[in-house]
Amino acid sequence: MSGPAPVPRIAVVGAGSLIGEALIAELDARAVPRARLFALEESRTLGRLADRGGGEESIGDVDTFDFGDVDLAFFCSHAASARRYAAAAAAHALVIDGTSAHRDDPAVPLVVADVNPHILDGFGPRGLIALPGSASAALATALAPLAALAGLERVDVATYHAVSGAGRAGVDGLAADTIALLGGQASRGRPFGAQIGFNVLPFVGSAGPDGVCAEERRLIEETRRVLGLPEFEIGATAVRVPVFFGHGLAAHVRLARPFTLADAAEALRQGAGLRLIEARPGEPAPTPAAAALAPDRVYVGRLRIDSSRDRSLNFWVVADNVRKCAAHNAVSVAQILVNRAR
Repeated sequence: MSGPAPVPRIAVVGAGSLIGEALIAELDARAVPRARLFALEESRTLGRLADRGGGEESIGDVDTFDFGDVDLAFFCSHAASARRYAAAAAAHALVIDGTSAHRDDPAVPLVVADVNPHILDGFGPRGLIALPGSASAALATALAPLAALAGLERVDVATYHAVSGAGRAGVDGLAADTIALLGGQASRGRPFGAQIGFNVLPFVGSAGPDGVCAEERRLIEETRRVLGLPEFEIGATAVRVPVFFGHGLAAHVRLARPFTLADAAEALRQGAGLRLIEARPGEPAPTPAAAALAPDRVYVGRLRIDSSRDRSLNFWVVADNVRKCAAHNAVSVAQILVNRAR
């Protein structure tokens, strides 16, 4: 009779990033067993952490780290680090890549724990898994119960991205803009290339020759993959808004089969990782500020029939992009894999 599986040794690459810090907090909050935790950053980032006055003594250098010493590794910050080290680390350990480095690789599973955990069936004790971007994770989580109810024909979605989607630089940029503008000074336009304080920017990432920006393209491709619907029609507009944490999405969905509003509401109530905010007194529509205070769910509100189109719904989605869609999803995927190994 075999004994219990060993407690994993865990590495977090990008431990000084917003997502890295949230991921370590999530591991602690769930009391995930571990033999040891290695908090890692690139050499150049270690210098910046030292300049900020914290973290440099407890965070090691990924550039000199031996991934043969761990059983589970999370990549949380720079895609460049994941491109450089994740595949090699996957030869020794389970690697969960939350960066954009491997999301578009069809050979790498793309997973939202609340939506498509079945694609992890048969996954071994080592290998590489990718996580989608936060807006894609939130959208797929909200759409999955409706897909099961009546099928999906098309969604048109506008996303309202919090600045934390650009990391600590995005948070610092909004803070600096707000202080400067309230003091009567000009915005420096960092790091978004334009004023973000008291403004909205109708793009997230650079636009291609077709006018589609990087985040819109990612949202379309990743949502299709997570839902397993490669032909699903998605129209997307990505907007950056002056909010620190919590992405919002306005979704207009056409289903494939007839349904009632009560059917749709019940499907969303039962959806994994979801909470439907009912349209009644004392239950306001979800907002980024509220989601950031309770970041364990994707929240759906303002659910209503779209009378201008057959079989159509309109609703609003909010989720904490750093904690729920990134850190929480990463740890959930890890727990699925570790629990199966036991």
